[in-house]
Amino acid sequence: MKIMAKVLAAGLLATFAFSVVAEEIGEVSTTFNLLSPNSKIVIEAFDDPEVAGVTCHVSKAKTGGLKGAVGLAEDPSEASIACRQIGAIDVSKLGNLKNGDVVFKENRSLIFKTLQVVRFLDKKRNVLIYLVYSDKLIDGSPKNSISTVPIMKWN
Repeated sequence: MKIMAKVLAAGLLATFAFSVVAEEIGEVSTTFNLLSPNSKIVIEAFDDPEVAGVTCHVSKAKTGGLKGAVGLAEDPSEASIACRQIGAIDVSKLGNLKNGDVVFKENRSLIFKTLQVVRFLDKKRNVLIYLVYSDKLIDGSPKNSISTVPIMKWN
């Protein structure tokens, strides 16, 4: 019982420690529910917190129905990502980046399932790579999507 409490506390702490918030851009319904919210695909945007000049857009499935209305539904693991350079990137700050750094994280169920975006730097090709995937305490999902951002001079 103590181990379960520690795992739950660690999960909640990790969730609140990460502060990047995505801005909802839009949504489309995928199923119709007469008396409860529809299931949908939601598009959100967030800026990379450590690389000014890069914005990512994530599309993800959101479960509707009664469970979705009260926050008890587990959202599907499907997600897609597109990241672009929208301004100047300070190349001198890229040396401080660590491959696999989490740049965005959100819960996909009441507890233990998250959607994460992690960043990698391919120094040889001068490209940032963003990977979106879902994980779960016991078993994650191999479903994933990547987007690459070539680092170019901005005039």
